[in-house]
Order: sequence, then structure tokens, then C-alpha cells
Amino acid sequence: MVDVLTETKIHCPIERASEYAANPDNAPEWYVNIDSAEWLTEKPLSLGSRIAFKAKFLGRELAYIYEIVEYVPGMKLVMQTSEGPFPMKTTYVWKAIDSNTTLMTLRNQGEPTGFSKLVSPFMASMMKKANMKDLRKLKEIMEG
Repeated sequence: MVDVLTETKIHCPIERASEYAANPDNAPEWYVNIDSAEWLTEKPLSLGSRIAFKAKFLGRELAYIYEIVEYVPGMKLVMQTSEGPFPMKTTYVWKAIDSNTTLMTLRNQGEPTGFSKLVSPFMASMMKKANMKDLRKLKEIMEG
């Protein structure tokens, strides 16, 4: 099991930070490895929404579909995929530290199969590095 948890403080109101981060259309702007996000269901984001992502990770091109399994605007977003060699659950949690500071937590959990299972310890450390870069980029965009 891979379980990677990262967090950052973003100096902007929780409504703005959570709205931006939860919008799949913004993912290619702040996720280092995501190239595109395509809605497979109608907008806006809600329980059951499905979004197809194309990404690159560890030199491989990935295509996967995330389904929104929990969404409390301004508080929590949980999406998961059960496809491919590395089924993944991604959770965002936002907490207001004060009226202009948001703590965002990004957690990725997955159960690798096949070849991915052999490299999961390496994969976890690479995911942690990528997630830290993603949150730095998100912080830069929100504070910029």
C-alpha cells in the first residue's frame, strides 16, 4: 500500500483556495505531471462526476479516469480510480487557519499491482516529491 501525505499553508481565503484546487480544469496548471483533464460528465463538480486525466509519471504516459466519491465544497474532495496498474484515491482537505490562510492537505493512497508493486517504495518517494512540487505551484498561483 502506498500512502503519501503532503500539506501546505496558502495565504488566501479557504473559499478561493478550495474552489480553485477542486476544479479539474485547473489541474494541468498546478499539477506538474498532469497534461490534460477532460470532463466525462456534466459540470459542475459533484458526487459521481467523472474526469479523464492524461499525465506523465516516472517517464510513462498515463491515462486514467477519476470519479468523485466525496465532495464537501470548501472542506473535502475525494476522487478515485480503479483502473490501470495503480488504482489510486486522492483526497484534498482544506482548513481555514484564519480568514486569509488555508491549510491544504493532499493525500494519495493506492494499492499497486503487477510491476508497480515491485517499485512501490520508490514510487511513494517520487509521489511525495511530485506532490510537494504540486502544492508549491498551487501556493504560488494562489498567492501570486
